[in-house]
Amino acid sequence: MAKTQKNYALPLAFCGLFFFSIGFALGINSLLMPVLEKSMQLTSVQSNLLLAATFTPFLLFGIPATKCIEAIGYKKTMAVSFILFAASFGLFIQAAASASVVWFLIASAVAGAANCVLQASVNPYITILGPLESAAQRISIMGICNKLAWPFPAVFVAWVTAKSVAAIELGDLFLPFQIIIGVFVVLAILAMIAPLPEVKAAGEEGADDADAAASACPYAEGKTSIMQFPHLLLGALALFLYVGVETISLATATGYAASLGLEGDFYGYIPSIGMVVGYIVGATCIPRVLSQATAMKICALIAVIGSVLVAVMPNPEISVYCIFFMALGCSLMWPALWPLAMADLGKFTKAGSSLLTMAIAGGAVMPLVRGFVQDLTGSYQTSYWVCLPCFLFILYYGFVGYKIRK
Repeated sequence: MAKTQKNYALPLAFCGLFFFSIGFALGINSLLMPVLEKSMQLTSVQSNLLLAATFTPFLLFGIPATKCIEAIGYKKTMAVSFILFAASFGLFIQAAASASVVWFLIASAVAGAANCVLQASVNPYITILGPLESAAQRISIMGICNKLAWPFPAVFVAWVTAKSVAAIELGDLFLPFQIIIGVFVVLAILAMIAPLPEVKAAGEEGADDADAAASACPYAEGKTSIMQFPHLLLGALALFLYVGVETISLATATGYAASLGLEGDFYGYIPSIGMVVGYIVGATCIPRVLSQATAMKICALIAVIGSVLVAVMPNPEISVYCIFFMALGCSLMWPALWPLAMADLGKFTKAGSSLLTMAIAGGAVMPLVRGFVQDLTGSYQTSYWVCLPCFLFILYYGFVGYKIRK
């Protein structure tokens, strides 16, 4: 194990940088949503269409992204994703200049396609870079990089424009987004030259010895479709719901605080801190103290309690801080779900990765549902009830679902 960690320290460092860029690109929505609601008088449901446009491409590009990996490898696929990110922020500049919701949705869709391509490459890469039983540990480290980036767009734009987040207008986005374009171009170059070895999962297609591949993953031998892996299918549904509620946790804290008239730009850090605390536990305790399955069970229970607290707390100004527990619960779900769902896939590893990547589209659905409930009830706080059944299903997967084999 020590040897593996030593050999892959540099690749992990580059992947950490790439995970930070994923968080940054997704976190831009938490800045844009309140800006558009204020500047263009959008409702909560309308502004949440940005999230829908960001996550819907995961349904469309999950399989093409995997085909891209098969054709040009992990490194070049990551580079392609950064070029797409740069293009998306160019479109955001066009959207801000024309004050067009349609252009914002197009830009968000291109950013979503870029995110899909990057997620499809970097998540399975980290999962199979070392032993599967410690995959959650590696993903936890990557998660720290990712979640620290979520509130960073608001801080970065506020710093460049010398304005508070509440005072940012559409015209203020030009310069910071131009800088971001340059950064993504540099990341594309880094991805091409980074020392990232091509890796394959046990039993994956392309192994030199077919018999050795079969013996490495006998459960997958003889199967003809990913539909024959129930633990993968249930994992994909759990991941769909998880990404939805995680997005709600990370993207709504600022808006919820603003709806209560709370001043300050730090509320976006509440869920990020919760996520990072959980990731630190995962990075230090998995697999030595906690198994991946046990970590997910504990986190699901915390998330269930946290979502109830946010929705029922008599003092809404305190309930904002309870989002910390929702996010803390979410923290180790992603690191645990991926390896649990991808276990024993063998030659279907890339196909399984495509399915899980497509499940990230849950980030398009659940925020819209929450926004609809908010508009229907007139209560931001009440809308958090939509998270509870999602966390309950994830709890089921952590106890039972991942064990199902046929």
